Amino acid sequence: MCGTPAWVHVSGASAASVYRVSRTRTERLVNLVICLLSTRRFLTAAQIAATVPGYEHDPDDARDHEAFQRKFERDKAELRELGVPLETGTASVFDAEPGYRIAHREYALPDIPLEPDEAAAVGIAARLWQHAGLAAAASSGLAKLRAAGVDVDPQATLGLEPMVTVDPAFAPLTAAARDRREVGFDYRVPDRDAPSRRRLQPWGVVCWRGRWYVVGHDLDRAATRCFRLSRVVGAVRVTGEPGGYQPPAGVDLISHVARWSGPVERTGRATVLAAPGRAAGLRRWAVEVTAGPDGDRLVLPYADPDGLAGQLVRYGPDVRVLDPPEVREAVIQRLKEIAARHDELVVTGGAR
Repeated sequence: MCGTPAWVHVSGASAASVYRVSRTRTERLVNLVICLLSTRRFLTAAQIAATVPGYEHDPDDARDHEAFQRKFERDKAELRELGVPLETGTASVFDAEPGYRIAHREYALPDIPLEPDEAAAVGIAARLWQHAGLAAAASSGLAKLRAAGVDVDPQATLGLEPMVTVDPAFAPLTAAARDRREVGFDYRVPDRDAPSRRRLQPWGVVCWRGRWYVVGHDLDRAATRCFRLSRVVGAVRVTGEPGGYQPPAGVDLISHVARWSGPVERTGRATVLAAPGRAAGLRRWAVEVTAGPDGDRLVLPYADPDGLAGQLVRYGPDVRVLDPPEVREAVIQRLKEIAARHDELVVTGGAR
């Protein structure tokens, strides 16, 4: 979307409600574009309503159908304002109802030459799309099109599947850094039992050695600070107005993180139980492997329980943490967060 979204100017419970509405509409628009890009024929409004998540309604209910038409008209207008070449036409002279599609020749970008470092940056950005709800809904819509006999271009949506998962604090912190808004959040460190409250003017979010960090000006300490996103507890709260500060010119965020984090020392040892013949990556990493009747016990060196937990959850039920408790609890917390995100996608329409 261009311009500043409406929810940026709302705070508190209203902000959360408006944000959910904004995200739902964004997902619907993305799904509509994917649908219209994936066919060479014109699709009628009825076909789109039966295919694209977010347009579900009862066509026999006059009020429900009128609400769908208003929503669809608004979405078409917004796509055209964004420069999406939405065409109107009919599949044949016998069709009375107009249909819609997006012409590939008008939508596609010309060849863009990139330097090696620019290409690497684009590749990293493409892998950051981690909201699985978009990919799942898109796949569902394409399956419905094929079932209806619509010619689907299988190459049109290559690259839309998410590749990595980022921490829940990633989206609100990147948005706050973009809009220059102060934030507050609870932050935990390994040597303290309870998290502490932090207030920050975020300058940007960067990845360093497989972990995500936010860098900015700590208002309470009046100094530059880095915070690991995996240690942010609960929701990030936006407290400042847009454009409330200006980051230093030419600031090198990666250098700040590198100086703060220092060398990685894997002094901890975790014991996990791996299913026979599974978790090959962990086996190569292990410093000790002991075969047993119920699986193999692997001893893994680690520097941070949260970082190790992020690796272990990728293996699902094939790996179970035996020791120490801090790693086991970190894995449980990761699994709870994954389950919560899945439930949220179901509630907001990611699953039908």
